[in-house]
Amino acid sequence: MLIDAHAHLDHYDEPREALSRIERRRILTLANSMDPASYERNLVLAQGCPFVLPSFGIHPRRAPEHVDHLVELGPLAARSPMLGELGLDFHWVKDRDTYPHQIRVFEFLVNEAAEQDKVVNLHTKGAERRILDTLRRFGVKKAIVHWYSGPLDVLEEMITEGYFFTVGVEVLYSETIQAIARAVPPRQLLSETDNPGGHRWLAGEVAPPDVIADVVAAVARLKGLTPEKMEALIQANFLRLLGEDPRLAGIRALLEKETGTG
Repeated sequence: MLIDAHAHLDHYDEPREALSRIERRRILTLANSMDPASYERNLVLAQGCPFVLPSFGIHPRRAPEHVDHLVELGPLAARSPMLGELGLDFHWVKDRDTYPHQIRVFEFLVNEAAEQDKVVNLHTKGAERRILDTLRRFGVKKAIVHWYSGPLDVLEEMITEGYFFTVGVEVLYSETIQAIARAVPPRQLLSETDNPGGHRWLAGEVAPPDVIADVVAAVARLKGLTPEKMEALIQANFLRLLGEDPRLAGIRALLEKETGTG
């Protein structure tokens, strides 16, 4: 079973068409959200599609809009079985005046994740060290690091912490991302598309959810495995990340049923 551990289902121009492909190819998809409105859209889109798991988060770009309304974010965080997308962006976001707002929102959500023992799906661009220090300070152990492209010394420390890393469509184009994919231990690898924006940013066109198969095949070549073995490895990794969390029992049962591992 293919797993897309970081996508933005609500950003498709035709999300129902994407859903149809997800169901046809049976792609387990983590639908990350950018803000409360994004989360509500993903919840609606996921209705009736067992292969989509929506999660609530505040993307760092949206943090300034919500920094004065943290109390309103608490119930949404409590409702969501995972939290994401959340993090910091000191690379693409050039307005340094927003950085304190990003940090405040990020720390609020990380604290929620720690108290509720939830997985976080992280955006780390240009703030890798600050994010690692924050996760350690709050005691967050279950993390998906989305599209890592930062310093190798921080990567090594994150690996030591046991975090999981999504490798996405840039592995099809970038030697830097290929090197990172080689560096991440097989037991900590996951796959993603960051659709629909990821491939559009790289190649100028939106790729369908099926592009996750190309990602898995590319990572498999880097690791000296067949695509089938890499797919099975990612499944096993994701099951280990889910653990016995009762909030994720439905997704775990679906994955075990689809893969015959239950």
